[in-house]
Amino acid sequence: MGRIIAVANQKGGVGKTTTTINLSACLAEAGKRVLTIDTDPQGNTTSGLGLEKDELENTVYELMLDECTIKECIAKTEIENLDLIPSNVNLAGAEIELLGINDKEYILKNAVDYIRDDYDFIIIDCPPSLNMLTVNAMTTANTVLVPIQCEYYALEGLSQLIHTINLVQQRLNSKLQMEGVVFTMYDARTNLSLQVVENVKNNLKTIIYKTIIPRSVRLAEAPSHGLPINKYDSRSTGAESYRMLAKEVINRKDI
Repeated sequence: MGRIIAVANQKGGVGKTTTTINLSACLAEAGKRVLTIDTDPQGNTTSGLGLEKDELENTVYELMLDECTIKECIAKTEIENLDLIPSNVNLAGAEIELLGINDKEYILKNAVDYIRDDYDFIIIDCPPSLNMLTVNAMTTANTVLVPIQCEYYALEGLSQLIHTINLVQQRLNSKLQMEGVVFTMYDARTNLSLQVVENVKNNLKTIIYKTIIPRSVRLAEAPSHGLPINKYDSRSTGAESYRMLAKEVINRKDI
């Protein structure tokens, strides 16, 4: 049965989509069968994996509104072992269209249940807000992975996210666990990055991945070419970091 990880943080610009794309690609590179689900209306994971988001017939939007089956909206990517359920701007209206639908928190879960055995890992990119799409991702997931940017306000909003995870746990998905925290955009030249890492370690009672993702020009460039970092620049520090993160995720025995 596939392990389902929601990548979530309601703060924008923390490396959430970058982590979704590159963790998915590095898990696939390690021989795992991976499905990535883009639940962000911006569709950056979709374009970052090389799909034209505005030319898609079936996306997560059509899936949520029951206009297609889950198999009809799974798209192949150029990367071996990696499939994608894409997203585009249409998804922005889903929140309103889902009003009044019974069990709307479970729409994604009910669809994913049909195909979860086809994959080793299902990685869900959440939007940068705690809305119905994020709740759907969390009811579907086994765990939540939280990317945290190494900057001054890193802990701000994190308590709110943990509160949401706890609420989902209590009311909708009792099996949901915290996958852990991964630090992104780490700049070894600044004391601040080091202080943020220490601060989070001292204040958060959660698992923190050993792998720290560095701030990198190559990582920032890769999405504009529609490629994950391990395909764009296989030897870069960013590619090596995400390979190490993928290895850590695979080797987790307590989930």
